[in-house]
Amino acid sequence: MNYTVNYVLENRLVEVPGGTTLLEAQRLANLPTDAPCGGKGSCRKCSVDYRRAGESEWTRELACKVVVDGDMEVKLLRASEKLQVLTDSAEAVGAAWNPMVKVRQLKVEPCKKGESRSDWSRLCEALGGEWEPSLSICLGLGKLLTETKGAVWAVTCGKRVLDVEAEEPDVYMAAFDLGTTSIAGYLIHVAGKRVVLTAGMRNPQAQYGGDVISRADYALANGPQELAKCAREAIDGLARKMCMEAGVSWEKIYAVLVAGNTAMHHLFLGISPDSLVHAPYNPVINEPLDLPASHYGLRVHPSARIFTLPVIGGFVGADTVACLISGDWLNREKLTLMIDIGTNGELVLGNKGRRIACSTAAGPAFEGAKITCGMRGAEGAIDHVWLKDGEVGWHIIGDGTARGICGSGLVDLIAVLLENGELDGSGKLQSGDTYSIGDTGVYLTQKDVREVQLAKAAMAAGIVLMAEKLGVEVEDIQEVDIAGAFGNYIDPDSACAIGLIPAELRQRIVPVGNAAGEGAKLSLMDKAAWESGATLASTTEFLELATMPQFQDEFVEQLGFDEEDE
Repeated sequence: MNYTVNYVLENRLVEVPGGTTLLEAQRLANLPTDAPCGGKGSCRKCSVDYRRAGESEWTRELACKVVVDGDMEVKLLRASEKLQVLTDSAEAVGAAWNPMVKVRQLKVEPCKKGESRSDWSRLCEALGGEWEPSLSICLGLGKLLTETKGAVWAVTCGKRVLDVEAEEPDVYMAAFDLGTTSIAGYLIHVAGKRVVLTAGMRNPQAQYGGDVISRADYALANGPQELAKCAREAIDGLARKMCMEAGVSWEKIYAVLVAGNTAMHHLFLGISPDSLVHAPYNPVINEPLDLPASHYGLRVHPSARIFTLPVIGGFVGADTVACLISGDWLNREKLTLMIDIGTNGELVLGNKGRRIACSTAAGPAFEGAKITCGMRGAEGAIDHVWLKDGEVGWHIIGDGTARGICGSGLVDLIAVLLENGELDGSGKLQSGDTYSIGDTGVYLTQKDVREVQLAKAAMAAGIVLMAEKLGVEVEDIQEVDIAGAFGNYIDPDSACAIGLIPAELRQRIVPVGNAAGEGAKLSLMDKAAWESGATLASTTEFLELATMPQFQDEFVEQLGFDEEDE
């Protein structure tokens, strides 16, 4: 039997079968959810007020725990987050411009009397070399060549002819950084040799869980197609939004590139993540892919191609490869540590000679999933905390009422509490089990501190063990590149103060912005960059920390906040 759920503040009605949870009903109503744990009840962030038909009193409970057994009214307690998505503006590309999609003006010679050469073969001859036959091009090719007397424009990608027109076509490409939390998009104009528009949005897959493990578990229980459809529709919608803002028809997009971590990569493609969550945690496929965009629900040019970058290992994915492309790691001389702290934390240490990569479960704490008042970097988040003249100060995104604390603010807060003695080196709060940030209503618990310790210890242990594997000392590292939104907003002093990054590397820290998005763009703008991805992935060693006997010892060693001399 079906029942009606009325979301009164959003003026949204949805009909759902009996037995559906209110969290599932919220998804079916196309309303944003905040359930980082995927509906298991452990994060306690999906609270709603509800009442059944005929009741006058409202009850507050977790949406994932309330089963619809009659008509209901619901009030959502958390407003939709206006997430800050980090995107990079790009300048015009000069010498490196060698796009995946090219536009060429051609003169196709007419078939001479006494010969029987096909229109296609003569088109290929004008293009030079051999080309993959295209029935869609051939359908109207004869008429077009007759009308234009062989003077045409061709759009090509690799050895494929995507389009043939009488007039010069206006051609675009679109690159996407498919992150666990957010999606960044870039619209590239081929003739203009530049990015004309960037845009970002929250990844709607978050309604199925805030981290990759929660989403993988959901996919294993329900199949991957629901999550695949969610990601594809999001990317399609973001592409159309950019086209609308640029005044461009969506059919002008001839190539799309999607870069994401291994779980996002697999789920976008509709691949079951089973092998990622069971030992030995390997990907199903790690090669770069060139696929028809029409097969993935993208409303772009009918012949458009979609590209994915290769992945390195189980939880070091194509987004890390994109970061390496952005940093030109095939030519990098300096011994560099690259850290991309998102929902999952990926690290790479090395240079052009040798590189080692690993992954750590640092993200959930810094993304707010396991923090009592934690939230993402959106309006209402405390994003910075400082100590001045003995007084604690803070900044709220949007300058309004505080709703929680995001990763950069959390790192600052821990550093401030260490500085003013509210937190000792073992991680114990000195004034009880909670610390309140002024009168904001946002507070830190002893459990939250422990979550930060677990996250920062995993990251710090990974750095130490990679250096050991590479045969170098941590102090030998010449540059530390911090990628992603978290790295862009984090205070390096605070990161070093809490031991997230070794203190001796403080002066070598360089925020590099959305390096994954930059690498995705470059892979479309320069074919050599795309090709370098396969080399980078195949020659970067993957270090599975969980299988290393010394990881646990090093992890425990890094749990404390005891200061070390720089």
